[in-house]
Amino acid sequence: QVQLVESGGELVQAGGSLRLSCAASGRSLNTYIMGWFRQAPGKEREFVATISWSGGYTAYAPSVNGRFAISRDNAKNSVYLQMNSLKPEDTAVYYCAAGRSRSTRLGDYEYWGQGTQITVSS
Repeated sequence: QVQLVESGGELVQAGGSLRLSCAASGRSLNTYIMGWFRQAPGKEREFVATISWSGGYTAYAPSVNGRFAISRDNAKNSVYLQMNSLKPEDTAVYYCAAGRSRSTRLGDYEYWGQGTQITVSS
């Protein structure tokens, strides 16, 4: 069993930056693919970014590519999402997730955190 806890969400102005963290407990993350997803009010949860267990492979949703960067520190059992040039449409609850295969699909991730709120004001 893996427990994931996100942190770092807050209110930020458009154009600003934030760094989200996801800390894991219960099991080492070093064999898991990690992902970040988000869910805006009234919308379905959507893929944001994913990273392989080694960190050598990353993928991003087109809407965040070039602005967001996913990284991980297996020694700290943590995953991060650096978000730059934030836009009001980035407002959502952000979730980290752990899975066993490279995927952008929610159903392929086995463990989920409780989410952290990001609000970007215009």
